[in-house]
Amino acid sequence: MRLQKRKSDKFACWAFLMPTLIFLAVTALFPLLYSVYLSFFRLKLNMPNQVPTFVGLNNYIKMFSDTMLHTSTINTLVFAFVSVALEVVLGLMIAMVICSDSMWSRVATSIFMIPMIMAPVAIGTLWRMMMDASTGVLNYFLSFAGIEKVQWLADPFMAKVSVLLVNVWQLTPWVTVICAAGLKALPQDCIQAALVDGATPRQIFWKIVLPLIKPVLVIVVMMRFTDAFKVFDTIYTMTNGGPGTATEMLPNFIYKQGLKYYDAGYAAALAIVFVLTMAFITLFFLRLRKKEEENVW
Repeated sequence: MRLQKRKSDKFACWAFLMPTLIFLAVTALFPLLYSVYLSFFRLKLNMPNQVPTFVGLNNYIKMFSDTMLHTSTINTLVFAFVSVALEVVLGLMIAMVICSDSMWSRVATSIFMIPMIMAPVAIGTLWRMMMDASTGVLNYFLSFAGIEKVQWLADPFMAKVSVLLVNVWQLTPWVTVICAAGLKALPQDCIQAALVDGATPRQIFWKIVLPLIKPVLVIVVMMRFTDAFKVFDTIYTMTNGGPGTATEMLPNFIYKQGLKYYDAGYAAALAIVFVLTMAFITLFFLRLRKKEEENVW
């Protein structure tokens, strides 16, 4: 009787999971496998009657000599490391300030969340208009202070700084929410005991709060790092990788290979390597989080 019930429960679980598994297979697994297939062929999307030509590993070998790919990889790494570092530091600091149940804290948190809920395309368009060298509101205010107009998106260095700051402005609230939840879940008796023993706020942070919240920070860094690696829409609407290749990121580069230069085979090979890299980074952070949890407990 008990065995029959287990079998029926197992069947019910699979019955509920099957629509989701079918959906994932159609929307994720099939495109991934088809991309693997395309990566071994030369196929131009602007030539519909062209027969795909098998080229073996040539599309993968091409990556080693593609200087544009190297440039976009460096840009993406710098963007990911700097943006995530700033977001985590700022997010944790703000979380410690607003981590209370007071009315002003709830109001401030609600206002602070506005950038996070805005569409990335809308954010990119809004900031592109604000940073316009001729008609942008930022240069308009700078002119009152007697400061010359800044070429926010026309100068290569300032374009990098601009897209970086916009990304930090947009996603620091998300980091703040996660860090605030982690801070509220900390055992307060440890902190109270440290206060009784005469520990300073700085000592409490470095010796108690930071070690206990490390597993949360690892998850935050993992999710933000992988998300920063695949940033596309905001940068596409702000600079489209320009000026020149100053803000060319890997997702934008892959997009251009497939839908601007119509090289489906090379774009598929780039996408496969990109997905494998993201999977490796995610596994690395998950192992790091497991290690941190074991150290805490």
